[in-house]
Amino acid sequence: MKYEPNACRVEDALSILVGKWKPIILLHLLNHGTQRFNELKRSMPGITQKMLTKQLRELEEEDIIERVVYPVVPPKVEYSMTEYGKSLQPILEAMHDWGVKHTLHKQEKLQEENG
Repeated sequence: MKYEPNACRVEDALSILVGKWKPIILLHLLNHGTQRFNELKRSMPGITQKMLTKQLRELEEEDIIERVVYPVVPPKVEYSMTEYGKSLQPILEAMHDWGVKHTLHKQEKLQEENG
């Protein structure tokens, strides 16, 4: 597979996925389906409310996730993957698998150097 470096769109894809929390948010929605804001927040203890809101808005702007607001009191807001967003699943899975292999590779290399 050959791609012209000057026409590379990897940067475009990464600009959507890059962020400490975006892949985690996407994997939660892919694995658990529709979730409310607080469900997402509870599943990611280290994220702040401000950061979760920012990341969700950015993903919504790219049509990766959908935000549905129900006209009830108190407000009910749910987030889910769009059909278009679901096309990221094989990419995220491949990145996860590579991350696992890379971590093992680094550990093996460290063991060789130390032992």
